[in-house]
Amino acid sequence: MDVVKDFHLDSKISMKDLVSQMGESGGFQVKNVALAVEILKTMLKKKNCLRILSFPADIIATGTRGIIKDFVQKKLFDLVVTTCGTLDHDLARSYKNYYHGDFFADDKDLHKKGVHRLGNIFIPKESYGLIIEEKMKKILEEIYAEGKKELSTYEFCWEMGKRIENENSILHWCWKNKIPVIVPGITDGAVGYQIWQFSQDHDFKINILKDEKLLSDFMWKSKTSGALIIGGGISKHHVIWWNQFKDGLDYAVYITTAVEYDGSLSGARTHEAISWGKIKEKAKHVNIEGDATVLLPLIYTTLLRK
Repeated sequence: MDVVKDFHLDSKISMKDLVSQMGESGGFQVKNVALAVEILKTMLKKKNCLRILSFPADIIATGTRGIIKDFVQKKLFDLVVTTCGTLDHDLARSYKNYYHGDFFADDKDLHKKGVHRLGNIFIPKESYGLIIEEKMKKILEEIYAEGKKELSTYEFCWEMGKRIENENSILHWCWKNKIPVIVPGITDGAVGYQIWQFSQDHDFKINILKDEKLLSDFMWKSKTSGALIIGGGISKHHVIWWNQFKDGLDYAVYITTAVEYDGSLSGARTHEAISWGKIKEKAKHVNIEGDATVLLPLIYTTLLRK
């Protein structure tokens, strides 16, 4: 058995030494953070490994968007799977500001003032619905004028990224680096609603089966695969679902705040995915229970140092 060691910290400690101590401290989640860093480091260095990033939209309303942007700007991942709200927040924040708020604000008062609350983030109506409608109308008209009437979600995300002239944008860098962004639930958000509305008087459609063809090609061509899966829901399941067809992920890091006892997919741990063949029996895998907005800055900074 390994001995539990105390932290010995000072103002000059390096990130490398901090994470090393995290792995030795015997802390409850801190040890899993250290293990996650080692798994991700191995995954990112592995040749011929398909590297997948999955996350829900809520974190894109926070400064964590900057870390996701760095992930794709630096080409650390080959494929992104997310939800429609990511497109909403990335587009909106490319032109308008979101603001610090309060979990305990008076929501009735906020509604009267035209302010949406996402956790402790305040989003004025003009910073969300209005700007998304304005920009999406222009984007859709431009796409249609170019004769593009049927696109997969990843092609549509590239079209958005090409037109978002803001280097803080995730979609901008995914377009620039040709990293596909798969959005299985494309209609579940403001951007998806604008696509539907545009389709009412234009012969324009999103072909989600084309996304599935791309995923199939990725799976059959990849020798190994690994994923950083933040949160749960459809984006999480789409990643592990497709990996069962190549006998499972070789590397998997889950970050979640969901509970396991209700049987939900969002709360399911990596070991449950092994029973389905979605993660290999011999895979390197870990679950971290905690807030991604706290954990990702620590993990990313450590990966940069390594």
